[in-house]
Amino acid sequence: MIKRRGITIVLIVLCQSSQALVTGGIALFLPLIRDDLSLTFAQGGTLAAASTFTYALMQVPVGVLADRIDTKKMFLTGLLGVNILACGFALIDSYGWLVANQAVSGVLRSMAFAPGLILISRQFSSTKQATAMGLYVAGGFSSSIVLNLVGPLLVGPLGWQGVFLVCAGLGVVTLIAYWLVGNNGADTEKRRQPPLRELPKLLKHPVVAVTSVIQFVRLAATHGVITWLPSFVVVEKGYSIQTAGLLVALGAALTAPSNIMGGYVADKTGKPLAVVGVSLTVVAGSLVGLVLADSLPVIIAVVAVNSIVIQLYFGPLFSIPIQYLGRSVAGAISGFGNFWANLGGFTAVWALGALKDATGGFDAGFLLLTGLCVIGIGAVLVLKRMPVQALESTPSK
Repeated sequence: MIKRRGITIVLIVLCQSSQALVTGGIALFLPLIRDDLSLTFAQGGTLAAASTFTYALMQVPVGVLADRIDTKKMFLTGLLGVNILACGFALIDSYGWLVANQAVSGVLRSMAFAPGLILISRQFSSTKQATAMGLYVAGGFSSSIVLNLVGPLLVGPLGWQGVFLVCAGLGVVTLIAYWLVGNNGADTEKRRQPPLRELPKLLKHPVVAVTSVIQFVRLAATHGVITWLPSFVVVEKGYSIQTAGLLVALGAALTAPSNIMGGYVADKTGKPLAVVGVSLTVVAGSLVGLVLADSLPVIIAVVAVNSIVIQLYFGPLFSIPIQYLGRSVAGAISGFGNFWANLGGFTAVWALGALKDATGGFDAGFLLLTGLCVIGIGAVLVLKRMPVQALESTPSK
């Protein structure tokens, strides 16, 4: 039983990481894609952010469905569609169709997030939920390490299109393995799902509203840096795509364990807000460091610091509203939080591209992200003043 649980956890994480290969590939090869299609930075940002926008729009409806239907089937269906569309992305040479491809991909990718969180949370006890959620996203950064180390080596013989086809194929193999071997998990408690008419009231809860502000900031900073870092290194600083790949791989290598560590520290200390506040403060400082960096060693040091904390607070942040409102509505409130997170990610990716076109550099964009982090720190202080006692969970039948 314990062995199968471990296999299931690994497969869930690997399946989730397959969609990270696709989004990470667009960021890594964006300089090459822009050259091939003669795109401006703003168009490149739109292409990179298209799936994020539709992904964000689908978070709440998908989250509500995830609380009510077979999460495993939903999870696998969404990711299968993402990998099929990744193959299509490699074969299309029209900017408009590539944007449409990514817009549809975002809808299907949304079917994996909340269901995946629920699936992995069922493999852990109620006292280790932040750890479970941190582990869930760690796989995405682990796959990013492989992509950014191996991708620049494969792009020569295969082209960026060939790398996408390889990633999609590996994703499909992983999905088949989970379908055949992994279990669906089960909640230890059966809870009544609240009627849909209660959803607006649920999402207006002060804790949900304030954590949504922090979610917006979280993914704005994360996607803004991850998407544009290769272009920053190659276009603005003049280094090679291989150097950019190594730098992004280093960042992913540091981010992957920090996802797990942040959840562990929050669960162990019972202070998830402290983890969130400290993380945002360090992220803000690292963004200022990118603006001031004038050599490769300094860039490496700043990226290392940024990578350690950029997702350190993922698990703690998602666990806070669940502690207040109960696990029976985990899908809905996680989806709502992730809606605002991805709206932030979309806004930041597009804005940094537009600011690059307007100003000729990335400094204004990085300073914009710094200002958002300050707003996030203010939201943490507001949340800290709210009553700390959790609300009662939705009663059992």
